[in-house]
Amino acid sequence: MRLPDLTVPSIAIAGSSDRFPVRRIYCVGQNYADHAREMGSDPARQEPFFFSKPSDAVVASGTSLPFPTCTADLHHEVELVVALGAGGSDIAVADAAALIFGHAVGIDLTRRDLQATAKKAGRPWDMAKGFDRSAPIGPLAPGAPPAHGAIALTVNGDPRQAGDLSDMIWSVPEIVAKLSEFVELAPGDLIFTGTPAGVGPIARGDTVRATIAGIAPVEVTFAK
Repeated sequence: MRLPDLTVPSIAIAGSSDRFPVRRIYCVGQNYADHAREMGSDPARQEPFFFSKPSDAVVASGTSLPFPTCTADLHHEVELVVALGAGGSDIAVADAAALIFGHAVGIDLTRRDLQATAKKAGRPWDMAKGFDRSAPIGPLAPGAPPAHGAIALTVNGDPRQAGDLSDMIWSVPEIVAKLSEFVELAPGDLIFTGTPAGVGPIARGDTVRATIAGIAPVEVTFAK
C-alpha cells in the first residue's frame, strides 16, 4: 500500500501569490462580554479557555459549502483571526505582537445542538466545533491586527452580529501569551479570538458574510 500523499492546508495572503501554511487552529471561547452573557456565562474577566479545530477545516472566501451533517442548529460566529509567523512557550505579553505574521476575518461554525448535548454530558466539544469545513477565513493582511474596529456578520444581507474589537475581554497579545503557557506555539498557527453577541442559526441556502473594518471580508454560501 502506498503512503498517503498529503497536502498542507493553507490560506491566501492579500496582495501576494504566496499562501500561508496552516499548522494548528486554536480558538478562544467567550472573549466578548455580551456573547458570554448570551451563552449564559459570567462575563467577568476570568482566565480564557481554548479549544481547537483541525488545520484542514479552513475554507476560502467565496466557497460554496455543503450543509454540515448531524446538526439541526448550525450557528455562525464572526471572529478576528491572527496567524503566527513565529512561536514559543511562556511568551510575554509585550513580545506577543512581534510573533504575528498577519490577521484575517474568520467564521467559527458551530453545531450548537451537538455542543449543548456535550456540555450537559460533560463531554468534549470536538464534533461541535472541529468538523469538516468549520473554519471559513478570508485572505491574511500582513502585520499585527488593530485593537479597535467594527466587527460584523450578515446572513443574506441581514445584520446578525455587530461589535468592536475593543470589546474583547482579553486582547490579542494577552491571548497569545496565555495560550503559550499551555502549548508551544509555532509558525503556521492560527488563533480565532472570540465573537461578539448575536450568534444564531444558518439555514440551507444562506449566504454568510463576515467583516472587520480595514480587512478583506469572508463570505460563504451553503447548499440547499
